[in-house]
Amino acid sequence: MGFWRVLLSILFPPLAVIDKGCGSILIVLILTLCGWIPGVIAALIILNNPKR
Repeated sequence: MGFWRVLLSILFPPLAVIDKGCGSILIVLILTLCGWIPGVIAALIILNNPKR
């Protein structure tokens, strides 16, 4: 996980997980619409997942 990806996940979380699949984008987008902080947390968790 690079510096730019972390910065992008803080500024606009759905754009940071765009290469992780449609489901991840939708989850992060919905959480971001509910509140900015849950979207950022979800994006960082998805980006930090070592299995992908």
